[in-house]
Amino acid sequence: MVRMTGSQILLECLRREGIDTIFGYPGGVVLPLYDTLPEFPELRHILVRHEQGAAHMADGYARASGRIGVCLGTSGPGATNLVTGICTAWMDSTPMLVLTGNVSRTLLGKDGFQEADITGITHSITKHNYLVMKAEDIALAVREAVHIATTGRPGPVHIDIPKDVFQESAEFEWPEQINLRGYKPNTEGHPGMIRRAAELIDQAKKPIIISGHGVIWGDAHNELVELAEKAQIPVITTFLGIGGFPESHTLSYGWLGMHGMFYANRAADNADLVIGVGMRFDDRAMGRFSGFNPGVKIIHIDIDPAEIGKNFPTTVPIVGDAKNVLPRLAAQVHPQSRTEWIKWIDNERELHPSLHIRETRRLLPQYVMRSIYEETEGNATIVTGVGQHQMFAGQHYFYERPRQLISSGGLGTMGFELPGAIGAQVATPDAEVWAICGDGSFQMTLHELAVLVDERLPVKMAIFNNGYLGMVRQWQELFYDRNFVSVAVTQPDFVKLADAYGIRALRVNTKAEVHDAIRIAREYDGPILIDFQVDQEENVWPMVPAGASLSETIEAPEAELAR
Repeated sequence: MVRMTGSQILLECLRREGIDTIFGYPGGVVLPLYDTLPEFPELRHILVRHEQGAAHMADGYARASGRIGVCLGTSGPGATNLVTGICTAWMDSTPMLVLTGNVSRTLLGKDGFQEADITGITHSITKHNYLVMKAEDIALAVREAVHIATTGRPGPVHIDIPKDVFQESAEFEWPEQINLRGYKPNTEGHPGMIRRAAELIDQAKKPIIISGHGVIWGDAHNELVELAEKAQIPVITTFLGIGGFPESHTLSYGWLGMHGMFYANRAADNADLVIGVGMRFDDRAMGRFSGFNPGVKIIHIDIDPAEIGKNFPTTVPIVGDAKNVLPRLAAQVHPQSRTEWIKWIDNERELHPSLHIRETRRLLPQYVMRSIYEETEGNATIVTGVGQHQMFAGQHYFYERPRQLISSGGLGTMGFELPGAIGAQVATPDAEVWAICGDGSFQMTLHELAVLVDERLPVKMAIFNNGYLGMVRQWQELFYDRNFVSVAVTQPDFVKLADAYGIRALRVNTKAEVHDAIRIAREYDGPILIDFQVDQEENVWPMVPAGASLSETIEAPEAELAR
């Protein structure tokens, strides 16, 4: 065994865990760690401009790669600035290691300069957290934290280390084996429940699969295709489940929920059997719980037992990893045709073409998003903020593979797009990464433009600039009698702003300019920003109003279609 400082032990542990990137921001209590970083050239440190950006970058890195993301902040405000990003990762089950420094042990609990009880603050938004009080305990804490974050239902784990623990020396001992008695995720699924689920599928006349984010995190997309094809079950996804089932597949019927496809909502609400895989049956996807498809039978497959039965009574609960459960289920179901059920959904799609883009001389955000899809031939990685642009990115880009759409779902965090795209680009340097931005959402984290320059990252940024907080404006128009309050966004000239950072930028005002601008962006080998001046009052349709059921999905009014 070798004696090392706490800083050396932490960085050696990260190296042994295969971690190659840390998104961080220095400060007083973590300076011993930064002083040690040059000893570990395998660890790339990316200097962010705000700790929230560090957490979102680690999140985007993890979602794009499937590997754990790591972020680092100092004590007090450095740690609390991470909280929004930690909660974003918690809600969307992103494996993330959050590292913070704290004041020295003798000052803990004494309200010293820049002290915050960050373990207490993050207790409810992490899978687990540690306050490490001895350098000799760092290795075990890191080993356990990475294991917890990346197994079972993934999520963020936090380690807080006082400054003097970084400086303290201890013998380094790498724990080869991890045995957490209270943490044993069930990954296999109960054989009796799998058998019962197969029987229900064979009996069903109108089954539907709802595929969620867990299919992507579990790398179970191929297994999902196998089950759907054998039993001829139509597949719809949640918003974060987009990409878990190829959208070009004949059994794919888009995604459901508040701004999902009309026919997807209709299919879910008329099915006699719903098979939920790696999804939470949350309100954004399912609408008003009490109004959803009375009498439907539900099979729920999820690795987290806390999710099963939480929102809906479950006929057959299966706790397990989708990658293990789906092949066993597929082996027991019998081949089916289900021609009439599929024809019924196809007819709904013909009657309610949710993805039609109407002809107009105005620059519609849908047209911009569809044009990005066409020019990239569906091969780009799309990272969004939160708002109308997020929904247009889900509707009008068509996704064939997992990890292709990266967005904040459960928490709905505005400002996610730019740092999330940075993380995705770092994780997958050969990918074409597009940050789809709202003009309001973008302004929450635009300072991270500096990171694009520092790291020479070729992220393409498309700002859907309508001069409003678009989704809030839509709600005020539809449900608050057009009483527009605090939604008109005063904004900088985004082209000049990009230029101030040394980033190339274009402005697009008309439909005729859209495709050429996208081509220029794709050919440029560095970061580039396109300011698309889209229609100010275009709304997102279809829509399930808040508190309504999927059966109450509304389409665009005729008056709006005529605009």
